[in-house]
Amino acid sequence: MSSLPRRVKSEAKAPEDELPSYLNSSSESEEEEEEWEPKSKIAKKPRLLKKNEAKSKKVAAPRPAVARKNVKKVAVKKEMDVSLPIAPAEENRMQLLKPKKEDVGTKPNILNQKPEVPKKMEIKSLQGKNMKSFESDEKPSTSIPIVSNQMKHEKSEKDFAFEEPPFKKMKSATCPEGKPVRNLGGNKIKEEFEMNWDIVQALSEMTNVEPWVCANLIRLFQEENTIPFIARYRKELINNLEADALREVQQALEELRTVAKKTHTMIQKLKKEGKLSGCALTALLNCRTLEELDHVSAPYKTGSKGTKAQRAKQLGLEPAALSLLQNPMQLNLFSYVRPNTKGLSTIKEVEAGVQHILADIFAKDKDTLDFIRKLCQQRYICIQSALAKVSSKSGNEKDIDKFQLYHEFSCNIKNIQHHQILAINRGENLKILTVKVNIPDGVKNEFCWWCVNERWRPKQFLKPELMSILRNSVEDAYKRLIYPLLCREFRSKLTSDAEKESVMMFGRNLRQLLLTSPVRGRTLMGVDPGYKHGCKLAIISPTSQILHTDVVYLHSGQGFREAEKIKRLLLQYNCSTVVIGNGTACRETEAYFADLIMKKYFAPLDVVYCIVSEAGASIYSVSPEACKEMPDLDPNLRSAVSIARRVQDPLAELVKIEPKHIGVGMYQHDVSQTLLKATLDSVVEECVSFVGVDINICSEILLRHIAGLNANRAKNIIEWREKNGPFINREQLKEVKGLGPKTFQQCAGFIRFNQEYIKNFCSNKKTELGSHALLSKAVAQGKKKSKPTLCAFQQPNPLDQTCIHPESYSIAMRFLSFIGGNANDIGKSDMQQKVNAVIQKEGLEGTAKRLNTTVHTLQLIIDGLTQPEGFDIRTDFDKPDFKRSIVCFEDLSVGAVLTGKVENATPFGVFVDVGVGKSGLIPVRNITEAKLSKVKKRRSLGLGPGERVEVKVLNVDIPRLRITLDLIRVL
Repeated sequence: MSSLPRRVKSEAKAPEDELPSYLNSSSESEEEEEEWEPKSKIAKKPRLLKKNEAKSKKVAAPRPAVARKNVKKVAVKKEMDVSLPIAPAEENRMQLLKPKKEDVGTKPNILNQKPEVPKKMEIKSLQGKNMKSFESDEKPSTSIPIVSNQMKHEKSEKDFAFEEPPFKKMKSATCPEGKPVRNLGGNKIKEEFEMNWDIVQALSEMTNVEPWVCANLIRLFQEENTIPFIARYRKELINNLEADALREVQQALEELRTVAKKTHTMIQKLKKEGKLSGCALTALLNCRTLEELDHVSAPYKTGSKGTKAQRAKQLGLEPAALSLLQNPMQLNLFSYVRPNTKGLSTIKEVEAGVQHILADIFAKDKDTLDFIRKLCQQRYICIQSALAKVSSKSGNEKDIDKFQLYHEFSCNIKNIQHHQILAINRGENLKILTVKVNIPDGVKNEFCWWCVNERWRPKQFLKPELMSILRNSVEDAYKRLIYPLLCREFRSKLTSDAEKESVMMFGRNLRQLLLTSPVRGRTLMGVDPGYKHGCKLAIISPTSQILHTDVVYLHSGQGFREAEKIKRLLLQYNCSTVVIGNGTACRETEAYFADLIMKKYFAPLDVVYCIVSEAGASIYSVSPEACKEMPDLDPNLRSAVSIARRVQDPLAELVKIEPKHIGVGMYQHDVSQTLLKATLDSVVEECVSFVGVDINICSEILLRHIAGLNANRAKNIIEWREKNGPFINREQLKEVKGLGPKTFQQCAGFIRFNQEYIKNFCSNKKTELGSHALLSKAVAQGKKKSKPTLCAFQQPNPLDQTCIHPESYSIAMRFLSFIGGNANDIGKSDMQQKVNAVIQKEGLEGTAKRLNTTVHTLQLIIDGLTQPEGFDIRTDFDKPDFKRSIVCFEDLSVGAVLTGKVENATPFGVFVDVGVGKSGLIPVRNITEAKLSKVKKRRSLGLGPGERVEVKVLNVDIPRLRITLDLIRVL
């Protein structure tokens, strides 16, 4: 072994998960590049920069003249995850891809677009000691195909920022500042695992998003940009998509990449086993879904005894099958008969073997499968469910009754609702229902005719016995292979869509709940109801401090005595708002307080109460976070504190609880838990980021959910704050350990600074520093001057209290000078008047052009400058419904008009709490556009948790405790 050359050794040790050579355009040169060499040799050997190398190494900027001189000799990788260029800070927007004006309304031609190379990449590509490898005529040693087109010449010197300090190197080479070139190489994206389909086009078809937007999103996600950051600060690159749509694209992208990765794992496995044929390779690389991949790779899975087609091939019947299609005149099946061999002993067995091979070929052919899928789209395909025979004999009647609607159910797969699919699946899993997909016989007949007469028509005349084999093969392929595949595909697609809709609905409900308007400036009493162990009370101040905790026994004959204690506490702390959790004994506790309020027992206080969901409060009360926050408090009392804080600041309190425990979903236990967790965490991040947090007073838990931050970074920020005092401006965030340029870019726009607090702190600090300087002046004479401390030169920035990103500060300052405004007037009416005057005169687009920025950026700057100090986006959302009296379930009558609060929204209707202990349902057919509020912007035709509505009772079913409502209007 020692005499073997070094390359052979390195190849022997190559990891098994590398791409096979037939997938690389120049695999030999890649092996040469990756082989081990001594350091001395490596230094001499010119080579290309690797993908991540350019990001980490800093190199001196070359002279523009050199760039112009050698620009035509540069060979460029056609690699689409190229870092975005850095451009001047005045020009604020990234423009990766924009649709051409003449292309509006038409899809851009993805494959024929030539990549444009950004100007900054021209310069970078000519730097350092790798110049020679670029200038040589030989192709670079890389597995990525080379683009032959030349780079563009630089336009002018004004494209570069000469008189500005250099930007700190970004982790991903995308810099927030600047306005990169319009096109970074068309819509063609180079992926880690290449397939026979284009990922941009596939993503566009899956999500109905324009290809140029998909291409931009792929790059933005590759560079680790968060959804809140993209949705707020990169609107022009994503055609103003909302966060929900971005999440959908991100999930679809992950699905496609999973398919590509599993496909290449399968290819490597088959290649290693020597089973990979050209046909199999093509079929695998054509797969777009995991179902297709399973279908194609099923015969090759180890442990199975092989398919009928494989066993026939092992008997040597494949040439006969291929001959039947290509050259049937010379085919003699009798020559394959072997009397002593099982499977070949008679002509019938030989014909059956040939039939199995042909059926396998038909079932894996892309054109054949495309035809049958297209045919199914044009026909009536229905899904049917029925009561299972086993469950009808032995089963829980209560469970069986739950699925009464689906005992004899049939629906077109195009029209079936998502909740119906999830219900059917649950019934099938519980073995209560049997489910099948019904494809009409007309589909089979048309498919068989097309196969025999069109797709698989023999090239020569067929004898009747051979034609019979062909027909039987097509029927066998359909019945045994294609029909089950179609059923699996239909079920899988319906389930996948239903799960995604369920998760998205959960996300929408969660967002509505998190963005419930906070009730500020009130002292609140939180009540966690209970029977035997009493009702737990907690009184909290307007700043969420715990003032008092207690336990009262209202439902054990001591109600009158306990009323005195409650009255004394309410008067002592001047508390006039009671918050009751909706758990056990909620109705009785509500009735108790309503009775005392009606009797004016708490006079002179005008006491009101509201019911709030206590979902997750018990789980939180025993969590490590609760123990750390309230170490001296009993867990039962912690839940009362949590209930009160949910009204005072719902977002700050609910982020402490795992989102799935909040309970505003539909079939949440039946869907993919990974997808559910990822979506809900993303929604929480979006809500916290869009609301913003005051960096100097917010909790560590809230800070974790800001875009770009995590538990460690949040902890480091809190530690820095405790050690150095409050943050003065956003730039100080860069001094926190673990908070690099990329993290700063993602989180900076969502962090706020209270200017009054900071100004007071700075003035106090200056006084302290001044007095300290006077005291130490005599001692310091003759000594070298010491460096000024951090606080001595850090100045507050008024723009830090706005939603404007630091990358846009230069444009914001130019806009302020343009309108004649002052940064200290942010949020005042004077500022609003100046902005309105300029926009009316110049127009939004004209002003943006004058400032050399985009309309979206300018609109964001205008919003930031004109929003009043302490602006909160949650003020547009609904507050809790405060009440003084109660209605019983038995008091309801048909036609009664009530007000209530939406508790949960589902695809089939909206559940509303009308204050009778049981939520009523407004069926989706009763929610029309005319009844919805015109004032509020709605993402979709529907209502969300927390909204107040006026409803009319349509039906009251007392035995089943069901109330059917009609929506009158949204309050």
